[in-house]
Amino acid sequence: MTAKRNTPVALIRNAAPFAIRAERASDVVAREALLDACFGDNRHTRTCQRLRDGRAPAQGLSLAAVRQDGRLVGTVRLWHVSAGGRSALMLGPLAVDHDCRGLSVGAALMRRALDVAKARGHGAVILLGDAPYYARYGFTAAKTGELSLPGAFERERLLGLELVEGALDGAWGMITPTGAPLPKSKASRTRKAPLAVPHAA
Repeated sequence: MTAKRNTPVALIRNAAPFAIRAERASDVVAREALLDACFGDNRHTRTCQRLRDGRAPAQGLSLAAVRQDGRLVGTVRLWHVSAGGRSALMLGPLAVDHDCRGLSVGAALMRRALDVAKARGHGAVILLGDAPYYARYGFTAAKTGELSLPGAFERERLLGLELVEGALDGAWGMITPTGAPLPKSKASRTRKAPLAVPHAA
């Protein structure tokens, strides 16, 4: 009789304690609560919100980060815009639950979003956010200096990333929404949520 071997099982200690997947309809309430916690109740009055109001996000570019227990701990969405006549995507909001700070949830969401956008043939991504944070993904203000947003904004926070070389060459003028209109009905929202960490408006 052959003795049983105790085969050691390698534990993956550095595995991410969350997964990135496409957003689902069942995520809406948790997403809205997370965004309220990150950006406050006045988030709907922010300048970038003008580009999202009444519009559907770009197909395949609404992403969620979820823990193993199914709890949503991060969100990012991208939207079709015209950047002074140039077709582009506007990224935001990007938000991460406060309890997950340090787990690289925001970085994982960003990388997946940019990979999907590039795979789907989009040429450029624009956002309004902290330049030092987004520089790690290649965002700069090099080609956004002649672009404007429909409201007050800090010029140095308007950043762009070309997924296709030259996609933002000569971009000039107002950034305007071009995404498909949403149906009239709105998803229900909740107001209570844990503290969270805001990234991009």
